[in-house]
Amino acid sequence: MTIQPIPNFRSVNTHHCVTGSMHQIYLFNNHDISEEMLLGLGQGVSFIYWHQKGESPFLGGRGMPKPSMEELAAQRTGVTLQMHKTTSTKKAKRTLLEMLEQQQPVMLQVDMGFLPYFDFGGEEYHFGGHAVVACGYDAATDTVLIADRDGMYPVPMTDLEKARGSTFKPFPPKNMWCTLDFSEKRQPTPEEVQMAICETAVLMLTPPIRNFGVKGIRKAAKMMLKWPELLTPEQLKWTLFNGHIFISAIGGSGGGAFRYMYSRFLRETAVLTSNSNFNDCADEFQQIGDDWELIAERFRELSETADPEKHLGEVAAPLNELAHQEEIAWQHLQSITL
Repeated sequence: MTIQPIPNFRSVNTHHCVTGSMHQIYLFNNHDISEEMLLGLGQGVSFIYWHQKGESPFLGGRGMPKPSMEELAAQRTGVTLQMHKTTSTKKAKRTLLEMLEQQQPVMLQVDMGFLPYFDFGGEEYHFGGHAVVACGYDAATDTVLIADRDGMYPVPMTDLEKARGSTFKPFPPKNMWCTLDFSEKRQPTPEEVQMAICETAVLMLTPPIRNFGVKGIRKAAKMMLKWPELLTPEQLKWTLFNGHIFISAIGGSGGGAFRYMYSRFLRETAVLTSNSNFNDCADEFQQIGDDWELIAERFRELSETADPEKHLGEVAAPLNELAHQEEIAWQHLQSITL
């Protein structure tokens, strides 16, 4: 089935689902801001360790600032972004089709477990924090053209409605979509970029709770040793595999728990601010990204072994060392931007 995208919409390969979706809509509106710059401006890098009752532990490198990453990145590039949610499947569909009819691509939040182009090897998998762009529609087949990180895919509306209305925790999408107004678009100022870096560093070094930031990395290393008491053998293997997914590029972090993307953002910052100190910081985050990749690979290996509980200390120790490296790197950035 061939569905044509909205005129002038072009799909480009991206790294992270949210910044990638924003980047594609920015390009459609002739506002060329790199995906890495959107991530940095939106204070989108952090660390989270979250173990909700009844769920498997979650480890991730995305930041969750308030306002959100999307809103902060938009504010600092002259774009007005509004997030909309509804419990009504009919309203969600009607609004989507109205925007597509007006030849406007639409950024949606979805549960990737319901998208037919993903292959999870026959396993049931759900993650409702995934973002995509709806960029075309075929009324005859009631099929929506979806732009994701690596291309465009036709998705039956029935599947898209399931993905948008999913109730699976910890990130149910709630039929969320975004509207963006580019009438006052502009490039970010050096001051705004440095403010974003400083505020990201503050949240990494002094998070509101111990599950976030550098403290969150240390908590993950500590709690990891208790996983065999808290999880069934299957849950333990799943947690390790999921950790591998969300740290590595497979899960949309751009690799190295978003640190590779942040390193490239810092190199852009060095040019924008004419401050070569940011290049030194970029080198630090490139190395930290390499170390996160080693953690991710060890997670994958342990998820495939018969007795991963015997080897968790082999991951906890380097994770603690990584927390120390992160602390030094964020302190370095804070000293430059304060």
